[in-house]
Amino acid sequence: MNKNELIGAVADSSGLSRNDATKAVEAVFDTITHTLSKGDEVRLVGFGTFSTAKRKASQGRNPRTGEPMTIKASTQPKFKAGKGLKDAVN
Repeated sequence: MNKNELIGAVADSSGLSRNDATKAVEAVFDTITHTLSKGDEVRLVGFGTFSTAKRKASQGRNPRTGEPMTIKASTQPKFKAGKGLKDAVN
């Protein structure tokens, strides 16, 4: 399922117009993104938790030349599925 299919499914199941469903889905994504960028986490009980993890700088190798290179430190988004989601999938 891609983003447009998700918007269509939200519109069908909620009775919202496709335009309103698009605004709702975009608002959820924007809110999660903004919250994670501040360093906070988003907990959706029964669904899962969105959080961030810091990765340290590390040494790697350029696959083309084999030269050593430094990989910068970064912050990565993470998602941990909740029990309700795990049970629904299994």
